[in-house]
Amino acid sequence: MNDLAFPVPLWVWAAVTLGICVMLAVDLIAHRDNHVIGFKEAAIWSSIWIAIGLGFGLILLAWQGGEVSSTYYAGYLIEKALSIDNVFVFALVFSFFAVPDAYQHKVLFWGVLGALAARLVFIFVGAELLQVLFWTAYLFGAFLIWTGWKMAVSKDEEVHPDRNPVVRLVKKLIPTDPTFHGDKFFIRKGGKRIATLLFVVLVAVEATDLIFAVDSVAAVLAITTNTFLVWTANAFAVLGLRSLYFCLAGLLRRFAYLHYGLAVLLAFAGVKLILSETPVGKLPIPLTLGVIAATITVSIAWSLIATRNQPTDTDDGPAGTDTGAGAGPVNGEGTAPAPHQSAASPHTKDSP
Repeated sequence: MNDLAFPVPLWVWAAVTLGICVMLAVDLIAHRDNHVIGFKEAAIWSSIWIAIGLGFGLILLAWQGGEVSSTYYAGYLIEKALSIDNVFVFALVFSFFAVPDAYQHKVLFWGVLGALAARLVFIFVGAELLQVLFWTAYLFGAFLIWTGWKMAVSKDEEVHPDRNPVVRLVKKLIPTDPTFHGDKFFIRKGGKRIATLLFVVLVAVEATDLIFAVDSVAAVLAITTNTFLVWTANAFAVLGLRSLYFCLAGLLRRFAYLHYGLAVLLAFAGVKLILSETPVGKLPIPLTLGVIAATITVSIAWSLIATRNQPTDTDDGPAGTDTGAGAGPVNGEGTAPAPHQSAASPHTKDSP
């Protein structure tokens, strides 16, 4: 599979990775206390992460030129759009387990770390497969088209995160306490180290993101197999996922038709990947950027116009789901109410 290639010195990889680690550390320090993140705070942090992601594209423009920069932006945009679907599922997981608002940010922080690690593995494995075995482009392409179709036609379903195979395996292997104990993932009880309900929530979030990681990495690999561009597009999009959740959680009901746009993007990426191994070849990056931008714009505008009379949760109170109010203790140890079922939005997939 012929693709955009340019030399990336080892020190550049190291510098970018170090920069990502520094940004994660800054995010952790800024939210080291268990305060409830409001909409304004989340919006400010989201703006910062988006500015950093867009700014990196300008660095690439100055370093390697317009084609490289445009390719990065195409990958970043499709990743950012797909990350909104993560937000829907995270909200459902938090709602199901009745996670207090004050503890959601900690779960999401460690969830982002896990997401970055999983994507790094998928990127190198996927890129190598596409470079060595040309026919894998047809498999990945068909997978993306199928995923897009499933997303477009899926109906409201009940979500049961506790039935996720990974969650069930972890609960079987690790002794767990079915309650929250502050923001702790593990506690000591009767001289034994056991996991808390918050750890189970983290496992559910990580297990869910593994599915999204496969989709999103495959979608960006349809744009380019350059591992540096795929990694940076993924990393800068995922870095802002936690802030994006708290920014959009109160607006989720307004994105009623976004899943159609995301389905189109996945199907388009699949077709693009298949065409890359045919006489047609890779579609031009300007065309790819145009399709991505137009699809996102139309689906969001359609959603906001269709739901303009619906209320939103965008005051300076909790920006997350309503699970925090009365859902359990905010400080110290205690017991949260029994998890409740939540109907899935049509944006979600078959998991968790």
